[in-house]
Amino acid sequence: MTTSGGEQTTRGSERMRAVVATTYGSPDVLRVDEVTKPTPADDEVLVRVRATVVGPPDAAAREGTPLPIRLFSGLRRPTAVPGDVFAGDVEAVGRNVARFAPGEAVFGTLAPGSGAHAEYLCLPEDGAVALVPSALTYSDAAAVCDGGLTAMAFLTDHAQLRAGESILINGASGSVGTAAVQLASELGATVTGVCSTANVELVRSLGAETVVDYTHTDFTTTGETYDVVFDAVGKRSYAACRDSLAAGGRYLTTVPSLGILRQMVQSRLVGDRRAVFAATGLSSTSTKRAHLVALRDFVEAGAFRPVVDREYALDDVADAHRYVDTGHKVGSVVVTVGS
Repeated sequence: MTTSGGEQTTRGSERMRAVVATTYGSPDVLRVDEVTKPTPADDEVLVRVRATVVGPPDAAAREGTPLPIRLFSGLRRPTAVPGDVFAGDVEAVGRNVARFAPGEAVFGTLAPGSGAHAEYLCLPEDGAVALVPSALTYSDAAAVCDGGLTAMAFLTDHAQLRAGESILINGASGSVGTAAVQLASELGATVTGVCSTANVELVRSLGAETVVDYTHTDFTTTGETYDVVFDAVGKRSYAACRDSLAAGGRYLTTVPSLGILRQMVQSRLVGDRRAVFAATGLSSTSTKRAHLVALRDFVEAGAFRPVVDREYALDDVADAHRYVDTGHKVGSVVVTVGS
C-alpha cells in the first residue's frame, strides 16, 4: 500500500528489482537492487510496470535539490524508490477494487510520491491512474503522462487558456513543451514555439504556427506580445518576459525560485500582468485523474502524440539520467522495465 508521502509499505517476502540510492548526488549514486515487492491493500491496484520516465524532476530528486524536494524523498538521504510516471499492466487488485481488473493496461503518476522506477508498484484505485489509450505502446503511454500532465495543468488550470488567445512556449521541444504545443493548439490558441534549429520542424509539425529559433532570435526583443508566455524549461524570468505579455497576460514557469515567488506577489499587487508558478505534482488526485482521462481522449482523437527521444533499460537508468542532465533531450526519455 502507499503512504501519504508516496512511499510504498510492503507485506510479504516476494522480491522485485528497483532503482535505489543511499545518498544524493550524480547519476553514479543510482543502482538497481532487489527490494520487497509490494502487496495491494483492499482498495489498491498492483501494477507490473513496463515503462517509466526520467526527466528533470527525477534528476532534481536524485540530487536532493532544491531542498524542499527532500520532504518527499528523504531529508538526509533518499529513502524511497524514485520515479512517479508509469505505464504497465494490472497484475492484481484488492478485494474492494471495482474500477480495474487484472490484465488491463494502465498509465498514471504517483506524484508527489514516487516508486515507479521498479518492476511493481501499488496505488489506490482512485489514484491518478487510467486505462492506456488504445494502440499506444507502454513507452508512448508513459511519455503522455510525462509532459502531458504538467502541460495540461498549466494551460487549463493556471493559464486558463482560451480559444483565440496567443501563447508563446519557451522550450517547445522538451517533454512539457511538445505536449503544451499540441494541447494549446487543440484548445484553439495561436501557438508560437521557441526551440533550437534542430527541432524547428518537429515543433511546427506539432501545431506551432510560428517557430522561433532561439540560436538566432531572442523572442523578448521582437516586439511581439502574447496573452500567455509559458516557460516550460525555466530559462527566462518574468522580468525578461514581461514586455512580451499583452495586457492581462500571464507568465508561467515550471521551475521554482525565490524570484518567481516574489514576482507572483508583486504582479498581483501592481498592474494587470501575472507571474505564475505551480507545483503541478501537488494537484489533487481527482484533478490529475481528470487530466489523464482528457489526455487519453486527445490521443484517441488523434490530437495528441507523445514524443520519445530515447529508451533505456532499467539497468541503464544512470545513463538515462546522464542524458537528461545534458539538457538537450527532445520529448521524453523512457526507461523500459522488463519485457
